[in-house]
Amino acid sequence: MRHSILMTLCAAAIGLAACDDSGEAEVERALKDLNVVDETNLNDVMLTVGDPDEAVKYFAGANANDPGRIDLQRGLAKSLVRAGRASEAVPAWQQVIEHEKSESVDRVELADAYIRTNQWDQAAATLNTVPPTFETFKRYRLEAMVADSKQQWQKSDSFYETAVGLTTRPASVYNNWGYSKLTRGDYSGAERLFSDALRFNPSMFTAKNNMVLARGAQRQYTLPVVQMTQVERAQLLHTMALTAIKQNDLTIGKTLLAEAIETHPRFFEEASRALAALENNASN
Repeated sequence: MRHSILMTLCAAAIGLAACDDSGEAEVERALKDLNVVDETNLNDVMLTVGDPDEAVKYFAGANANDPGRIDLQRGLAKSLVRAGRASEAVPAWQQVIEHEKSESVDRVELADAYIRTNQWDQAAATLNTVPPTFETFKRYRLEAMVADSKQQWQKSDSFYETAVGLTTRPASVYNNWGYSKLTRGDYSGAERLFSDALRFNPSMFTAKNNMVLARGAQRQYTLPVVQMTQVERAQLLHTMALTAIKQNDLTIGKTLLAEAIETHPRFFEEASRALAALENNASN
């Protein structure tokens, strides 16, 4: 497709050159526009399906060759986050928000990078610079997490509720909200939210494990009725056993560990080690 476009442009250039020198400039402009389109497509690919570390190299090189372009600066910052290099992403996002064309969304991304590096005060300060009229799912999810870090539970609940209403995939928000309730000691409330998370994403193992923790904290030592594989069942039984042992329900914990070992399709080292330690302590 591009070859045919180039042939057309070249043919046009030959015809224009015969009557006007401006034809060459027109062709150059057309080629430049074509290159911009191709580069934009490549940038999108690197940000979504490309290898994160390769994307970092790509955008770092692009920034060096063409400094000052905010789209390339954003690409580098996003790629650093995708590559799990949050500490490097912070200064990259700081550079983005210093650009004259930066937007509110860039400040939200900087706040996200701060949270990933446990810089909660900086995240809160950055979110405070975002206008209240900028209402997005990610903004409110981060606001909820910051409120959690300050134990501002009423604000946290309000932000989580707003975030849930701004996405069609709220499983991760429900899971975070449930964990917030778990840390507050609201175990039944946490269990309901983990159930909501699994309603939207039945395969989310973190929510399953968290639900078991919430049930165990209420001394409900039966697994919830949720979709699970045999390996997951064994792992959840192990989690519930440890919860029981922590609450000094040793006999129940021992039974659950034995069931976890029997359920697992392979050797379950962690559960076997925990059961051996429990039996050893009992004999002593």
